[in-house]
Amino acid sequence: MATATENRWVSGTGAASRAQRGGGAEPGLADESRAVGFRFRRGGDADLCGKELSLLTEKNSCFQGIKGTIVAKIGKGPEVRSGDVPQPIFLKEGQEFNFTIKRGVSTEDTVSVNYDDFVNDVDAGDTLLVDGGMMSLSVKSKTADTVKCEVIDGGELKSRRHLNVRGKSATLPSITEKDWEDIKFGVDNKIDFYAVSFVKDAQVVHELKDYLRSCNADIHVIVKIESADSIPNLHSIVAASDGAMVARGDLGAELPIEDVPLLQEEIIRKCQSMQKPVIVATNMLESMIDHPTPTRAEVSDIAIAVREATDAIMLSGETAHGKYPLKAVKVMHTVALRTESTLSSRLTRPILSSDVQALQSGEYGPSDLSAMFASHATMMADTVGLPIIVFTRTGSMAILLSHYRPSSTIFAFTNNERIRQRLALYQGVQPIYMPFSDDAEETFSRAINCLLNGKFLRNGEYVTLVQSGTHSIWRNESTHHIQVRKVVQG
Repeated sequence: MATATENRWVSGTGAASRAQRGGGAEPGLADESRAVGFRFRRGGDADLCGKELSLLTEKNSCFQGIKGTIVAKIGKGPEVRSGDVPQPIFLKEGQEFNFTIKRGVSTEDTVSVNYDDFVNDVDAGDTLLVDGGMMSLSVKSKTADTVKCEVIDGGELKSRRHLNVRGKSATLPSITEKDWEDIKFGVDNKIDFYAVSFVKDAQVVHELKDYLRSCNADIHVIVKIESADSIPNLHSIVAASDGAMVARGDLGAELPIEDVPLLQEEIIRKCQSMQKPVIVATNMLESMIDHPTPTRAEVSDIAIAVREATDAIMLSGETAHGKYPLKAVKVMHTVALRTESTLSSRLTRPILSSDVQALQSGEYGPSDLSAMFASHATMMADTVGLPIIVFTRTGSMAILLSHYRPSSTIFAFTNNERIRQRLALYQGVQPIYMPFSDDAEETFSRAINCLLNGKFLRNGEYVTLVQSGTHSIWRNESTHHIQVRKVVQG
């Protein structure tokens, strides 16, 4: 009866997903989809953002273990954009066109940019991309305040278009002054995760975490890997973070597009090796911004991300300003589930070589034992084809079990609401909040009744019960053991 493991999908909120009842996310996205959370970005209207956040929190609280994570993208990060134009400017191939750091310029051959060091960051011969490559220009020369270009691929230049230089990252800080305002908003509203844009090194992650500690804020940090500068520092960036997002739009603008699939796989593997959750994002169902059905290539893109064992897949413009936000979520749900149904027998498990060596040498600690135990618990559950039940106060064992990708659901019961919300991002984990009793058997009985009432299990079925941890819930010392228990209505 228990479902196979599931990837998570994250929806962006925006104009297209406003509620008709006063400005929150569209009810259907929270009520009918299986999204675990929402990518939420604070805009200019603080009251509206507060109402949206309240509605999202209310909706998430109604779905025990199915929803609960709000991922907040803090501001826009170091984005370079063109200025406002009264009407679109049509750029033709071979045409000369200029970008200037002077404010308020908008003519047929010149527009402003919002970044004062733009001239210093580009050189003659660079390729300038508009909106991730929808248009491209070659930099021919520059003056003290203007970059002179020749149009390679033309199109309509509208207001505030995103600009990238192929192979280069802007020298703007990853967290701007406006972003710090958004961070404080998130602290005040107890956001679950921050997603930090254009992270170039681990320093910005440490800086943000230091600030959060000073605020006594229990918020985790997701790094968006989307700049050329982040790739050489990938290991230290992921190590410093609590998870990563493969933001393929800007990544494919700053680096050759043929490298993006390879980098996606590398980032997923890097996160898996460090037991950090990873999200694959951008352009997954781009055509559904304007059309009710996706392209077949987009469907394949979702399937590839699932097969590469990402923890979550994400929608952005499709739900933020697309015409068919709910349909997009349903398509992602259906494709992910269908793909996962074919994976259980072919999934490659992470290798335990370092933990095995530690045990053989006698130089091992509690974490090595926990890793070995989680691996063997997964193997046992898969062998007998049973779902896993784990009780956790910190989430550590549920995360370890997710790392080894069991074929069935991990029902992670916790008495900590923040842990429940955090675990919702991990692949295969169904986190459920439930107060623990001092009696282990009573707690197990209540957990079984919860799963039976939720129709996750049937009476008479069997489950794999995992009790483990360096800080055991019902014992004074560290304990590791697995039981196969029959489900009996209490």
